[in-house]
Amino acid sequence: MYLLSRLFLFLTKSYDEISKERNDAYLAEATDLYDLEFRMRKIDRESKLRHPSWMSQH
Repeated sequence: MYLLSRLFLFLTKSYDEISKERNDAYLAEATDLYDLEFRMRKIDRESKLRHPSWMSQH
């Protein structure tokens, strides 16, 4: 039953929720403050590549 409930939750999560959880786990693996800042900048750069600001302007 536990496995079915986990599977259901996995299938019902949105892309944004899955992405946020993945980023949170990635940031949690940082070894020090510099590594954390590097990882945060990397996530920011990747999100800007996926969602360029000029595409959202009308």
